[in-house]
Amino acid sequence: MVQRQRRPATVQETKALAHPLRLRVLRLCMGQELTNKQLAERLGRDPGTVLYHVRQLVAAGFLEVGEVRAGAGGALEKPYRSTDRSWWLDGPLGDDGPPAPMAPLQAFQEELAEAGPESVRTYARFALHLSPEELAELDRRISAVLDEYVATDDQRLDRPLHGGIFVLHRLVR
Repeated sequence: MVQRQRRPATVQETKALAHPLRLRVLRLCMGQELTNKQLAERLGRDPGTVLYHVRQLVAAGFLEVGEVRAGAGGALEKPYRSTDRSWWLDGPLGDDGPPAPMAPLQAFQEELAEAGPESVRTYARFALHLSPEELAELDRRISAVLDEYVATDDQRLDRPLHGGIFVLHRLVR
């Protein structure tokens, strides 16, 4: 197995990941090729709007075009698939972070609402007092566990697909 390492996101990559619809497109194209029409239907959005976001993801290298194929009516279809690059990007959220740090949360909220409350398998709600060093260590350790699972996910494609999100935020006192 090739050891993959996180790297800082470029400005183009950061901007591409700053919209919740683009994050949902990436998740839908993970493990399967979908056309723009299929994406628009799944997301309940206008195909033109979805195509705009798909093009942003292709330009940033997060989606790639699959083999063009003939659709049901004989028209040529262009399927897209995720390159899985977005997981391996690193960068702090905050004053110097992405322009829309709430995009992942909004995308997750939409996906969770679509899946329904019965889809929740586990959760943990917590509050911790952490120094900046302890916060960095917690993030490093959790990321290492998640990285291990992401890097080996192709070995478990026969199992149910689960999604999740890990977020730490400062609480207002």
